[in-house]
Amino acid sequence: MTEQCQPPILSHKARKRFGQNFLRDKNIISRIIHALQVQAEDAVVEIGPGQGALTGALQARAGHLDLVELDRDLIPRLQMQFGLGNAVQIHQGDALTFDFSRLARPGQPLRIVGNLPYNISVPLLFHLIECTAPVKDMHFMLQKEVVDRMTAGVGERHYGRLGIMIQYHCHVIPLFGVPPSAFSPVPRVDSAFVRLVPHQRPPVPCKDLAWLERVVQAAFSARRKTLRNGLKSLLDRDELGQLDIDPGLRPEQVSMAAFVRLADYLASRS
Repeated sequence: MTEQCQPPILSHKARKRFGQNFLRDKNIISRIIHALQVQAEDAVVEIGPGQGALTGALQARAGHLDLVELDRDLIPRLQMQFGLGNAVQIHQGDALTFDFSRLARPGQPLRIVGNLPYNISVPLLFHLIECTAPVKDMHFMLQKEVVDRMTAGVGERHYGRLGIMIQYHCHVIPLFGVPPSAFSPVPRVDSAFVRLVPHQRPPVPCKDLAWLERVVQAAFSARRKTLRNGLKSLLDRDELGQLDIDPGLRPEQVSMAAFVRLADYLASRS
């Protein structure tokens, strides 16, 4: 009997400009797979599969798997490892501009997972919450500080634009921390794995989401200033008072509900 010949695994050096830190720790990978609980009927999208540390386990469990990878040099490696059959499709492209809605399948909400490059994680999160495709949940490896910002409540040190907008769209559930030693090359920061579950209905529905994004961004771009000064280009002190919002508050002291009141007022006034 002849032995089956396995294709060689191409070597690849992590690229700093892509923010590549490849997951290596098998125990962490097992915890991620356990947290995901992927079912045979699931349509899974993996962002940045890299060298495929998670991909094999996802392929074995998911009904369909889409891989979105920016680094062209990793594509041949992924093709050799996971093939180009109907169950796995590989898309070379930038996740920051990728249209995830085109991966949606009738009756199959997407489950999105990824070890996100830390240098683009925040803009990528904003891109993903604007995805028009039906999404069941999202699971991401992120810098721990980013997860702290995503989960922070009003008055807390990390409370800001990211937390407000992510929490407006999703329920945020931190799952577990991950040490730098779990990656190669070793990053200089701690990481965390987090679950995002899109709300069926926002906790405080806003009439005009574009205005909410605008007023939150304006407030936190001047987070050391009071609302009276930070939002003076949008509305005056008397208008803040009419909305029962103290003009002397700083942005981190203002709840999501108050920001929604501001956005609704500005939308109606315009």
